[in-house]
Amino acid sequence: MSKKTKIFIFSSLFLFFNIVSFAQDNEGKIRILFIFDGSNSMNAQWENSSKITIAKKLMTQTMDSLKNLENVELALRIYGHQSRILPGKQDCSDTKLEVPFASASYNYDKIINEIRRLEPKGTTPIARSLEYSAEDFTPCQDCRNIIILITDGIEACDEDPCAVAIALREKNIKLKPFVIGLGLDTSYLNQFQCVGEFLSAENEDSFKSVLKFVISQALNNTTAQINLNDINNLPNETDLTMSLYNSINGKLMHTYIHTINRYQNPDTISLDPLYTYKLVVHSVPEITLDSIKLIPGKHNTINVYSPLGKLNLKIQGNDNTYNGISCLVKIVDDSRILNVQIMNSTKQYLVGNYDLEILTLPRIKFNNIKINQSRLTDITIPLYGSIQVNKSDGPAALFLKSNGKNIWVYDFNENRSIENLNIQPGKYFISFRSKRSNSTAHTILKEFVISSGQNINLKL
Repeated sequence: MSKKTKIFIFSSLFLFFNIVSFAQDNEGKIRILFIFDGSNSMNAQWENSSKITIAKKLMTQTMDSLKNLENVELALRIYGHQSRILPGKQDCSDTKLEVPFASASYNYDKIINEIRRLEPKGTTPIARSLEYSAEDFTPCQDCRNIIILITDGIEACDEDPCAVAIALREKNIKLKPFVIGLGLDTSYLNQFQCVGEFLSAENEDSFKSVLKFVISQALNNTTAQINLNDINNLPNETDLTMSLYNSINGKLMHTYIHTINRYQNPDTISLDPLYTYKLVVHSVPEITLDSIKLIPGKHNTINVYSPLGKLNLKIQGNDNTYNGISCLVKIVDDSRILNVQIMNSTKQYLVGNYDLEILTLPRIKFNNIKINQSRLTDITIPLYGSIQVNKSDGPAALFLKSNGKNIWVYDFNENRSIENLNIQPGKYFISFRSKRSNSTAHTILKEFVISSGQNINLKL
C-alpha cells in the first residue's frame, strides 16, 4: 500500500467472519477474537492519559461484561509487542495468538493478564494480523465468528487490509467490519469502503459508548432499522434521539440518535429479540410505538410516521438569540405547552397545526400556524422599544390602548422608583397613584406612543 493510502487511525475494526454455510438464524456458539495493538504508537498521549492506558481499561471493562456468558468463547491475538522498532528496521511478522479460544469464564484471567503486562514497542502489521487471524478459528458449523481489532496505527508494513479482505472472501469468509476512528479526517472514509462501517470516537467516553454498541452487535444476530418516514412514507427523516424501553417493565434498554448511513439508508442496530419494546422518538411532539416484537435471527424494519418541518421565529432588525424573549408552542385545541422556543431560533416540529404565544409585552399570539413537510415556516415580530419609568412609591400599571379598550400589560413594582421595560410598538398609558394619596381622583394617566427601537424616559 502506498504512503498516500496509509490511514492513521485509533480504531476498533469489528470484523464479522461468517462461514457461508452458517445459517443467519443459527443460535450456536459465539467466538470473539480480540486483536490488540501492542505497537509503539500506543504509548502516545490521548486526552489526559495514553492510548494504551485507555485501551487497556476499556478492554478490561469489556471482558467484565463478557466473562459470564455461557455461549461465548474468547481469544486474544496481539501485534507489535515482541520486537522493538529500530531505525530502518521493523518486524512485520510481529503478530501472535497469545490466548487461544476457550470459554469466556476460562479465558477471562488469561486475557486480562496478557493485556495488563503488555508493553507497546513494535510496528503495526494490520493486514498480516487479519490474514493470520483466519487460522485462529478451528472449524465449527454452529459458531458465529467475530474479530475485534483494536489499533491506533497506520498500516506500517506496506500491505493492504482491503486486499486481505478480498482474499478472505475468496475463501468463502464474509467480512463485515465496524471502524471506530479517533479524530479521523472524513476524507479517509472512502478508504474503508472495502471493509465496512465507520464510527468516530473523539474521546474516551465516545470510544466506550461505541465499543459497547458494537459488542452488542457482536452478541446479537437480530437486527433492526428504524424508518422515520416523511409525509410520503419514505424513510428520509433522521437525527432524532430515540429511546427503546422494555415494554413489559418500562426499563430503559437503549438510547440512540437516528442516523442515515453512508449508503443513504437508516442505520442498522442489533436488538435482543427476547424483549418486547416500546419506542419513543423524541421529536416535538414525541412519538411512541409500543409492543414492538422482533423476529429472531432476521433483519426487522420498524416504521414510524414522523414527517418534519421547521418553525423559524424572528425579531425584525435583531438577530441576537440572547434576547430574553420566548414563545410558547402548543398543538391546536390543546392547552398543554408543547415547547418553549426562544426567538431568533429554528426548531423542528412534526407536520401539523400549532398555536404560538410569544412572551413579549404585550404577548403576541399566532393561531393555527401550519408546519409543512421539509418547509421552513417564518414568523416575524416587530423589534421592541424600551421605556424607563421613574416614579415615587405607589401602585402603577401599564396598559395598551387598542380599539377603544384598555388591555392590561404589566404591573410595576410599588417599591421601585425606576423600572426598564422592553415593549412592542403601539399606543400605551400608565395609570399611577402616589402611595401618600388616599383619593381616587389623584390617579395619574400618562399616555405615550412607542415605535421599534425607540427609547423613552417617562416620569410620573
